[in-house]
Amino acid sequence: MTQAASSKARDVFASLTAEAAELEGLVAGLGADGWARPTPAPGWTVAHQIAHLAFVSRLAAASAREAEGFEEAGQFEELIASSRVDFQAAIDAALDEYLADPPEKLFERWRTEVATAADALAALAPGTMVPWLAGPLPAPVLAAAGLMEHFAHGQDIADALGVRREPTARLRHIAGFAARTRDFGYFARGLQPPAEEFVVELTGPAGDLWRFGPADAAQRITGPALDFCLLATRRRHRDDLALTAVGEEADRWLDIAQCYRGPAGDGRRPGRFATATTREGGAR
Repeated sequence: MTQAASSKARDVFASLTAEAAELEGLVAGLGADGWARPTPAPGWTVAHQIAHLAFVSRLAAASAREAEGFEEAGQFEELIASSRVDFQAAIDAALDEYLADPPEKLFERWRTEVATAADALAALAPGTMVPWLAGPLPAPVLAAAGLMEHFAHGQDIADALGVRREPTARLRHIAGFAARTRDFGYFARGLQPPAEEFVVELTGPAGDLWRFGPADAAQRITGPALDFCLLATRRRHRDDLALTAVGEEADRWLDIAQCYRGPAGDGRRPGRFATATTREGGAR
């Protein structure tokens, strides 16, 4: 691994910790009513969102610390088997254990689980592959997946609380993960992904350009990094975002973008939320 790649890998672990810390600031002072508040995810309260993050963090920590026996570990063997039949149902069923806890205990469990996961992944030797539900991943990619989860579910909580979060450079890891998992949107709908590569060119919060994919690709997506991350996590509808597609397949992808496994769900209806870029510059 080059020095630049090693530095980027270290940064994603720190970014996961920082994203969790920002979310902690949103939920730390909530009372029982706040934890029970509905979020934009149908049927999910703030407590459901934190329970989900606690559980996937627990899985990630086990992946990093028990790599050799991850699939055979008694506590996860049934989950892994059932996830290959119905991924989302298996993950949702695992939340019951966490939702049985009072909010203060759930909060502490989540804080412990995500800190343990970030530390365990960061401690692995460069180039280490870790097992995961969909197959082995490099440790930094699993950390980026955890960062994406905290961003996405954190957005649901922020929306429920009426809070507008400021975009950060951490979005670069999420955008890169979304570009890497481009095909998930096709798979979720039983579609065949195109062989042709895309290029994604985004403007970061500081105004710098982030590029993912070959610069000369005919299929091109451009726009603000925040908008791209909100689209790929299905937290905003494309009509409310300032993203542009060049090429028929790239335009099609903006309708099905999804950077997580499992069913697509209904997403967010157009006009329900407005992003800063929409208010300031207009959308498609």
